[in-house]
Amino acid sequence: MKLMNRIVITACALLATSAVMDQVFNSGMVIQEAAAIVGRPATPVSGAGVARRTTRRVIRRSTIYVAALPVGCSTVVIEGTSLYRCGATYYQPYGNQYVVVYID
Repeated sequence: MKLMNRIVITACALLATSAVMDQVFNSGMVIQEAAAIVGRPATPVSGAGVARRTTRRVIRRSTIYVAALPVGCSTVVIEGTSLYRCGATYYQPYGNQYVVVYID
């Protein structure tokens, strides 16, 4: 029983000493630095991250305002924003008028 205790104590002491020395000399043998693996969905350069960023649309307002919408407009929702689509032009309500917006 005493031999087993000595072995356990020695092993713990060696482990603690190696961890301290690893920190002092920064060798990375016992405590390794965490690193993201490229290609995992949560990493910035993964395929999933790139696809998510490229499919996102941006709505930019212009400085063109109109008092009334042209005839034949339909309502569309883009990125959670309700817009009016009149042919190839999009309008967003702004107060009592409408502003032309660009979809990127």
